[in-house]
Amino acid sequence: MAGVIRGLDDAALRDRIAQATAGYFLDWSHPVSGMARERSAGAFGYDIEDTVCTGGTGFGLLAQIVAAERGWRPRREILDRVARLVGFLETADRFDGVFPHFLHGATGRVLPFMAGDDGGDLVETAFLMTGLLGAAAFFTEAPEIGARIEDLFNAVNWAAHLHADGAVMWHRHPERPWPGNALPIRGWNEAMPVFVLGAGSETFPLPPASYHDSWAKTPSFLNGRSYGGTVLPLGPDWGGPLFLSQYPFLGIDPRGLKDAYADYGLQARAHALVNRAHCLANPKGHAGYGPDCWGLTASDDPKGYAAHSPTHDTGVITPTAALSSFPYAPAEAMPVLRHLHDDLGDRIWGEAGFVDAFCPNGDWVAESRLAIDQGPIVVGLENHRSGLIWRLVSNRPEIRRGLLRLGFAAPYLDASA
Repeated sequence: MAGVIRGLDDAALRDRIAQATAGYFLDWSHPVSGMARERSAGAFGYDIEDTVCTGGTGFGLLAQIVAAERGWRPRREILDRVARLVGFLETADRFDGVFPHFLHGATGRVLPFMAGDDGGDLVETAFLMTGLLGAAAFFTEAPEIGARIEDLFNAVNWAAHLHADGAVMWHRHPERPWPGNALPIRGWNEAMPVFVLGAGSETFPLPPASYHDSWAKTPSFLNGRSYGGTVLPLGPDWGGPLFLSQYPFLGIDPRGLKDAYADYGLQARAHALVNRAHCLANPKGHAGYGPDCWGLTASDDPKGYAAHSPTHDTGVITPTAALSSFPYAPAEAMPVLRHLHDDLGDRIWGEAGFVDAFCPNGDWVAESRLAIDQGPIVVGLENHRSGLIWRLVSNRPEIRRGLLRLGFAAPYLDASA
């Protein structure tokens, strides 16, 4: 699927993009563990072949469910990989049930994400658990795998990451005190699933107060201001990188999902439109920006890795930004998908879909693809097409319990619906 095929209709082109992008996980997962490799290229101080990521694996599991559903690979092949992956996780390093950001793909031993960060990462664990619970919901023919996934979930001690002040901490090592730069999980950002899954735990739950009195009390949580004609309910000025409102809703269905603070379907759409409006206004005059080339989010960059956003715009477009917005802004995302493939494909398209990022002015193209950027493209396109991943994950009892305990309402949470 490496070559560009021009002239496909919209539906066929979306399918082609999704199938090729899923290849990152289908063809390049770690051969021993089945986990997703963090990235395909780049010099970032770790071994590309053996460094696997927990959060990206969660996204990759959801992408592989799509591959099985659509018949891109035999269902049994994907189920066998899930079984291998579950077996690996059962013996991999954990810290009170919480997985680290990076693992060695052959041994399961922790690899430091950065100096001093070699303990549990609660946000990456939430992403991993989302993918595992989706797999348990999809592969109903293997209840024993589902039971083992539930055991992994039930072993996560969400409450161990509670600070004395009521905040939930991102990282923790049980043998060391909180470091001075310990990071509390406060919104608005990608970490919302921590609170939903944590509240939904029957073994080591997070108290709802951690959501309402810490996560939602951050000054940058509520917004309500207009940017480019769109009111943004939550988040920092101009919304921040798009992944902040995309990662939480790969599995949790935001359609009609409301709590005391926001309508989350509106949040996801507004964030995409605000990001697009900035690119169309293009205050820095970057070449190539326009209705068919927008989308700023965290990705590789000529200087390394950057959280691109309207307030940190380096002239780098990241394909996952617009393409993962399909469930929320399909009319605005489709011209981008077609332009990236039909017009720029000779530069940025290959065996596992689009490269991670590029400068539209033509002076830089990333050599890499990243698990956390490729997975959301596949999931976003499928949720736009069928809502499959939303149905699977949002119907899990862990998710439903968490949402209800935190005070959310949605049509799919209504027992009489």
